[in-house]
Amino acid sequence: MSAVSFQHVAKSFASAGRTVHALQGVSFDIEEGEFFGLLGPNGAGKTTLISILAGLSRASAGAVSVFGKDVVRDYGEARRLLGVVPQELVFDPFFSVRETLRIQSGYFGQRHNDDWIDELLSNLGLSDKAEANMRQLSGGMKRRVLVAQALVHRPRVIVLDEPTAGVDVELRQTLWHFIARLNKEGHTVLLTTHYLEEAEALCHRIGMLKQGKLVALDSTSALLSHTAHTWLRFKTDDALPASLAATARVTGRIVQLPAGDAGQVEQALATLRQANCRVEDLELGRADLEDVFLSIMQNETTEVRA
Repeated sequence: MSAVSFQHVAKSFASAGRTVHALQGVSFDIEEGEFFGLLGPNGAGKTTLISILAGLSRASAGAVSVFGKDVVRDYGEARRLLGVVPQELVFDPFFSVRETLRIQSGYFGQRHNDDWIDELLSNLGLSDKAEANMRQLSGGMKRRVLVAQALVHRPRVIVLDEPTAGVDVELRQTLWHFIARLNKEGHTVLLTTHYLEEAEALCHRIGMLKQGKLVALDSTSALLSHTAHTWLRFKTDDALPASLAATARVTGRIVQLPAGDAGQVEQALATLRQANCRVEDLELGRADLEDVFLSIMQNETTEVRA
């Protein structure tokens, strides 16, 4: 039995006099113990899909289940199996961190679990904030409390919707160390993130959404192998020759050019020299998940695989 199953999920709503199709027949399963990444540009439907999974929104069509429990018919049972970390910083300003976690435990019928709460506080760097009021915490600390709230009832499936958006490096490292440990202990993890290096490092398998449709689904290693080209990367303040600019990916002063083999590298460097384009910090590397993501998002055809 799959840990999470999405079957032909669709979601439509009216906006400004027209119908918007946020999800269009999305189907895939996440296996028990898997670390699954759900990627896509803003507006692709990731948060809508998670909202349906968590019971915060109702699908227009299709079915979603958690360990065989339908999220509509068996809402209570399905919800107890889930721990969801939302994008938004939502908190009650009238309680301390420890009180917040105890109250969250009560929602799921968990009592006398202070040992687990202490473990969460320790692993998420919140021990010294346990008695602090939620109002007193920084944004990063509030984010840590949201993670602790999602985990306080020991859910079998952990759903992380952009958990490290706008947070410091220390929290990212602390969070991923703890979540990776829970995943090794058997917890299933569903992650959405715009930090593609996180998805590449953590996820066993990845699905990609584009305009409400699933356009790619495969293991991380297989996705990387599908775009197995090398690239040439350098910095420059000069304008690129038109022949290179057409295929270049430019971020500020950093230019990345596709280079399939040594001949293409040599040709690109010769073209740069002829154009008197000065380069710094020249390096050669392999395609990463960002290259794969951009390639798939720019492709008009669907590339869903098993």
